[in-house]
Amino acid sequence: MNLLRSVRAVTEASGDGLIDWAAVTEAARAATDAGDLTLTADERSGYAADVRDARTRVREVAGVSFDLPDTIEVQHRHHWIDANIATFERIMGTLDIKGRTLAPGLARVANTGSMTVALAFLANNVLGQYDPLLLAEGDDRGAGDGSSDADDHALYFVHPNIQRVAEELDVSHARFRRWIAFHEVTHAAEFGAAPWLSDHLEARMERAVDALGEGSLDREAFRELDAAMTAVEGYAELLMDRAFDDEYADLREKVEARRRGRGPVSQLVRRLLGLGMKRRQYERGKAFFETVADARGVEGASVVWDRPENLPTNAELDTPEQWLDRVPE
Repeated sequence: MNLLRSVRAVTEASGDGLIDWAAVTEAARAATDAGDLTLTADERSGYAADVRDARTRVREVAGVSFDLPDTIEVQHRHHWIDANIATFERIMGTLDIKGRTLAPGLARVANTGSMTVALAFLANNVLGQYDPLLLAEGDDRGAGDGSSDADDHALYFVHPNIQRVAEELDVSHARFRRWIAFHEVTHAAEFGAAPWLSDHLEARMERAVDALGEGSLDREAFRELDAAMTAVEGYAELLMDRAFDDEYADLREKVEARRRGRGPVSQLVRRLLGLGMKRRQYERGKAFFETVADARGVEGASVVWDRPENLPTNAELDTPEQWLDRVPE
């Protein structure tokens, strides 16, 4: 970790856009300890077994068919930064093109610094990630004819973070790793069961970002995006409850206690990154799907992924009975 190098990369940000992405990459890597990626044979085989077992169990419980990503990587923190920088650039690209400011140089440095802080913070805290490669183009999304020249989704595990958090929570590394694997595989199930979901999310994300680039706020796009992501997170929580092969209430409680005990700086950064909203999506979505699953079973809840019209609206997320009345079994 080299904070001086990180600061230098930010202050020397250049280019035509509002963010110098090459500088963000250099600065975020310099500000982040990569962590140890030395894996024993048991750990390496353990990751593979956890993912494989999660796929089998989730398929059984959910009654949906899906494949695992071709790319399944055990990473250190620098690997995670490299894998995600393109996603951040794609999402913010419209703002780079359309943004206007009276002091572009100062704005570029400030924005580059902000993105560096965000990436470095996430790299130190992300445990696992299912990445559907939203907004990817060209080779990143395959040939466009049903074949694939490259992976169209990926699954990452940030091993140093998993090791560190397991130690902080005083839980078995293997058990905690397995819990993370099951959670991320549930996301693979959602996107596998709903081939339309990536396009649905992309369209609303692009609308929201385009509006921001024009200096306005598309509230409807944000509402629809929030509703869809709440469904994504809630369904994953439902499957975790029904598919994980061990009781994990103790793990959940320890993770929640750790979250409540974070310092004010960490809480502020999480609020700015919208991670508090993500927690709300977990809780709100889980409550919706618990009600639906109690009424129709987990397979009955899975019809939400049959077509975009089956997604719950914002109102239905809080009153699942309305969704049950609207969407047939």
